[in-house]
This record gives sequence, structure tokens and C-alpha cells, in this order.
Amino acid sequence: MKKLMIWMLALAFVQTASAQKFEGLAPTPPMGWNSWNTFQVEINEKMIMEMADELVKTGMKDAGYNYLVLDDGWMAMERDSLGNLVPDPKKFPHGLRAVVDYVHAKGLKFGMYNCAGTLTCAKYPGTRGYEYQDARNYAAWNIDYLKYDWCNTKGINAKEAYTTMSNALRKAGHPMIFSICEWGVNKPWEWGEPVGQLWRTTEDIWQVFDSVHSHGTWDALSVMRISDLQDTLRRYAGPDHWNDPDMLEVGNGMTLSEDRTHFSLWAMMAAPLMAGNDIRKMTPQTKEILTNKDVIAIDQDPLGIQGFKFSDKDSLQIWFKPLQKGDWAVCFLNRGSTEKKVSFNWQQTPVVDNIFHHTLDNKGRYTLYNVWSHKNEGTTEKVFNASVKSHDVVMFRLKKG
Repeated sequence: MKKLMIWMLALAFVQTASAQKFEGLAPTPPMGWNSWNTFQVEINEKMIMEMADELVKTGMKDAGYNYLVLDDGWMAMERDSLGNLVPDPKKFPHGLRAVVDYVHAKGLKFGMYNCAGTLTCAKYPGTRGYEYQDARNYAAWNIDYLKYDWCNTKGINAKEAYTTMSNALRKAGHPMIFSICEWGVNKPWEWGEPVGQLWRTTEDIWQVFDSVHSHGTWDALSVMRISDLQDTLRRYAGPDHWNDPDMLEVGNGMTLSEDRTHFSLWAMMAAPLMAGNDIRKMTPQTKEILTNKDVIAIDQDPLGIQGFKFSDKDSLQIWFKPLQKGDWAVCFLNRGSTEKKVSFNWQQTPVVDNIFHHTLDNKGRYTLYNVWSHKNEGTTEKVFNASVKSHDVVMFRLKKG
């Protein structure tokens, strides 16, 4: 009997210590819309249904934004008598399944939020101790994507907590993407690949270009501060396991140049593209950025390689990203407050991806296709000279041949 108990405890430890996520759900970085950046907990079924409508009407669904993710604040403040999570009856009077069915009927996929702690970040019921029960409910509700946060987790081991939830989702038997939102505190890139399809690498983003936003006890980060923290992480990313530098702030208050740069950087980094604006009210310029098929194609390139910062001098950065069929993407980014001139000699400047072993053929010929103007602008046979406006980019797809 004693040996049997020891064996059972050992088996339980192994099951907790290892995870096997649903494979093949995110061959390219997930794309969609999330409620948090604009609405926080001020959400309801009418608004979510309207967002589903707009994702279709605006062409965002056709551009690839197929996950509608309901973030924190969707549940009642207490579980029911059986310990189940209950949708807030005022916010969701027809229940959550009715909203999920509506979103699915639009040809979209539905995502939702909870937290590895005892409470969510907004103090709603967390999942700690209810992992398998909650996973069964998510499966019953036909959920396609779970964002799993890291608030109120004192004394909890991150790898154990996320592995347990991953196992619970697998046990429930309904395939869904598992988004590890642990903020990079416990280096999820080192253990997250068998656990989830993506993992947050930093604290939350804020709608500023190059500074921080204080929340008192912690700082939200800007677009550029987040990109600064990605340099050493690209080796961990690839199909079905992505670094996540957080959601998009395009359309939430930055300038058009800053929005364009933000979107370009996220594409170069093969980041998940989760819009966070009120798409019911977005301007034509914001829509043009978010639905730019040429930039999205760089983010969604099937090769699945995260780009890298090639150089960074005098506020002018150059990023490269290998693409399928021998193509490359290049982004000249001006971080500074004044216009900058750039000169790049393709034939005399070696560009090598030492991690994924790709080399730009600097003796060959590439066409420079500007992904923002949608025009060819010469070839790599000539030195590239241009001016880049403050907080803006010039971005090309280098087409082989």
C-alpha cells in the first residue's frame, strides 16, 4: 500500500510538472481584438456583439483578426454554490454562451480571460484551486482562446500554475489557445513552449511611444521600451510558441506616425496582433494601419522567425526579418525627435541571422517593395538613401529576383 501511494504521488507530480498543449493552433502569431485597452471592466454583451459586427464590416476579420477576446470583468463577484464561475447577469443578461454563439456565427473565434491567482487583476474570482472545473466550463461554453493573467499570486509558482491550467484545458478536451500572461517575471520563454501558444514578455503596454506610465506600484511601458526588452528573446519564438510583447495601442491616442511604427515593429517581431481600440469609432487612418495586408503578411510569414535589431545608432534603428522563399523584411525606424537621414549599401553590408541561419544575398538582386506606400522603390543594386521622419518608419519587403 505504501509503495502504491508513493507511485500515485509521483505520477501526480509528473502530470503537474509536464504539460502538452493543443498543437497546431497558432502556426502564425494569433490575431484578434481584446476588450481591455479601451474598456477595462466596462464591458457588456451589447458592446461585444457590436465589436463582432465591426470586425466583419470593417474588413478586419478578412485581414486576419479572427479572435474576439473578452478580458477581465466578465464574471460575477462570487462563484455559485457549486463553485462555478458565473457571468455577471447585468453585463451579460443572456448568459455567456449566447454571446459566444453570436461571435461564432460571424465566423469569428471567442476568447476569454481569467487569472492564475485567487483573484483577477480587477478583483473578480481567479482560478487558483478551480483549474479543472473552470476548464470544463470553458469547454462547455465552446471557448477558443484563454488569456491567463498573473495577479494575486503570492506564494504561487508560475511554471506550476500555468502547467496545471494547461493540463486542465487538455483534460477538458476542447482545443483552445492558451495565452500565458505572466508579464515575463519568471522567464516563461524558458518553459512555456509545451504549456501555451504564447507568453507575455513584459509588463503591460500603454498608449505612449517612448516613456513609461506610472500606476503607482508599477509602470506600464511604451512601444519603444517594450521593443528594447525583446532583443535576447527571439531564439525562443516560432510556430505555435510566440513571444508576446502585449496588445496593440493603434488608434488609442498616439500620432499616426507612432501608430505606424508600433504596428511595423510588432510585425517585425512576429508578435501576436491583438487590436485594443474601439473599432466602432476608428478613423480611416487607423483602419488603414490595422488592415495593411503587406505589413500583416510580414507578421504572419509562415517561416515564423522573429526579426532582429540589426543596428541602433543616433536614434536610428534598422530591423531585419527573414521571410519565406528567400525574401526579407527591413524596417528603418527613427526613434528620435527630429528627421534622420539613412544610407544603406546592400551590396557591402553583410546581414546574417546567426540564430536561425539565414543570410541576405548581398550579391543578388532584391526589389524594394514599400509596404506602406505599396509601391516598388528600386532594387538592392543601388545604395538606399532616404529621410525618415520623427517616430516614423520606412519599411520594405525585399523580394528576391
